[in-house]
This record gives sequence, structure tokens and C-alpha cells, in this order.
Amino acid sequence: MGAGHDTVARELARRAHERGQRAEVVDVLDLLPRPLGAALRHGYRSAVLHAPWTYAAVYRALLRRGGGPRPSGVPLARLAAGPLTERVEAGGADVVVPVFHLAAQLTGHLRARGLLRVPSTVCLVDFAVHRQWLHPGNDRYFCLTEEAARAVRADTGTPAEATGPVVAPGFLAAPDGRAAHWRDRFARHPHGDRPVVLSSGAWGAAFGMPATARALAHAGFLPVVLCGRNERLRARLHEVPGVLALGWVDDMPGLLHAARALVDNAAGQTAVQALAAGLPVVGHRPMPGHGAEGVARMAALGISDAAADTTALLASLERLTADGPERTGRIARGRALFRQDVLSRAAEAARAVGV
Repeated sequence: MGAGHDTVARELARRAHERGQRAEVVDVLDLLPRPLGAALRHGYRSAVLHAPWTYAAVYRALLRRGGGPRPSGVPLARLAAGPLTERVEAGGADVVVPVFHLAAQLTGHLRARGLLRVPSTVCLVDFAVHRQWLHPGNDRYFCLTEEAARAVRADTGTPAEATGPVVAPGFLAAPDGRAAHWRDRFARHPHGDRPVVLSSGAWGAAFGMPATARALAHAGFLPVVLCGRNERLRARLHEVPGVLALGWVDDMPGLLHAARALVDNAAGQTAVQALAAGLPVVGHRPMPGHGAEGVARMAALGISDAAADTTALLASLERLTADGPERTGRIARGRALFRQDVLSRAAEAARAVGV
């Protein structure tokens, strides 16, 4: 759907290639009969950008955890069953690692029926576990937190462990010349010594972003807004005094190492990249559904703040951008999430079941 799942898949493939292994990234939506996959992506994007209440309704009906009869993702997922098993067998794969919930439904279904001959080890990339990630046919789950792993074990009986997020090594490394470049760029703007990144995802899906950015600039911060590929949002933000509005950014490690905090609305890949880079995170005006639940879970775990309004947002940023024990402790808690390498654990799981 968005870029977060793709980013995780590409990073796992990069690690495999670095170790001399073969890896193939497959988009499960491309395996569905045409034009179903494209229609699903377009429908989700339209809902998130233009009618978020519709996605909130879908989330309540299909995705949230809990009892009661609700539709399953398996009937849709199994439309991709033939193409996936053909790809696995033709490529001689030893393990499949779903990083998207529809893919996890598909592999669980295939493993439960003996149609997928290699293990499926799910890399669950959400802080809030929703039910469409969960299928007892999968062999193992790798989760962001121990809380998420407990939820998987409780709901499916499947082995699950907390490995932490998957990010490129540049986020965890020490800042380098790329961060210095961004600092120089920030210094050309008012309040460039207090840059705060505001994330709106790959599609530039954000609620009230101009108002939020305006409030930060008025309070003495430099709002650095990631507009993704939404040029309309970027154009609107260019009109707000004191705001640096960016399009698609290829050098996220350098940018995050140069900033002082992240204002996040989805608890997704940008949020964990910020934690890896040693950046405090504040959730504000989250996307409905998994975004709102993820922001709440991050705050409950003590690795971020959840700001209910602008006053709370500014208060959090004043505390967390200032050097001192609170900022240091928040950074340490965020980096403690990064425990194990998912790719290594997936290979070990494959060997454990005799592949």
C-alpha cells in the first residue's frame, strides 16, 4: 500500500544480497488477478487521502482484534495462491517472509493446507497487532515488541518473538557528513537550531498539517514537513511562513540525524527510523485505524508521546528537544527496541523445520 512495507522488504533483500544469499521481493497485490490489486491500492489511497472515516469503518469491521464473527482476509488472499507457490518453487526459496498482512494471510492459508512447502516467518511491522496479520498456519512471527509477540501467541498459538524494527544500517550508525549537510540547510531558516520533522507518509496523508506546522513555527521551531509525493500539500505548506516543505527524501538517515524530534501520525516506518536515529517521537493527529492504535501503543510503551492537541504537542516538543535526562532516556528506550536481525532469525527458523 504505502512505502513502509516496501522499505522493509527492500532492506531484508539488501541484507540477504550482502551475505551472498538470493532474495526476491514480491508484491502480493501484483499476484492478485488484474486489475484487483491496483484497485485495492487505489481504493485505500483514496480513502486515506479523501475519506479517512471510511478506512476507520473498514478497520473496525475487518482488522481490529477481538471476538465475534467478522470477515477474514483469506478468501481474497488465496486468489494469489497459485502465482506465489509458482514463484517459490521456481526460485528455490528456503523461506518466505511476509511483511504485509494480506501476504501473511496468504502464506498462513497455504502452510495450513500443505500447499507451501517452505516455512513462512512473518515480519509484523505494526505496533498495534490487528487480526488480519494473524493466521495460525504461519510458522513464526517476528514482532516489534514483546507486547506484540504476546498478542500473536495468545491469538494464534504460533511461536512469536520480539526482534524489533527493520531499518537500514544508516539510521543506527553515527551521524556523518549527510547530517551536516542538512544542518547547514536548516541554519538558513529561522529557528534552524530547533528543526522538527513532521511526517505525512509516502502519500502525504495528514490531517491539519498546515495548522500544525504554523503552530510549531510560531513557537520557535523549524517545521520540516515530509510531504511525500503529495505536491498539492507541499504547495500549500510553501505558503506558511517559517516552514520547510520537502517532497520525497532519499536521504532519510541524514535528515533524521540532523533533526531534534519527529511529529508522527502513523506509528509506521518513519517512526521506527526516527527511534533508530536517536530522535524522540511525538504522535499527533494520527491516521484512523491502525495509525491511531499504533500511536497509542507507542505512547503506552513509553517510547513516544501522544499529543491530543496543539498545546500538548508543543509541551512535548519543548521537553524532548531540550538536552537533558528526559531526552536521553527517551532515546535510550527507543533504541532498545532494536534487538535481533529478522533475516538471521528467519533463516534459523527455516533450518529448524528441516528446510
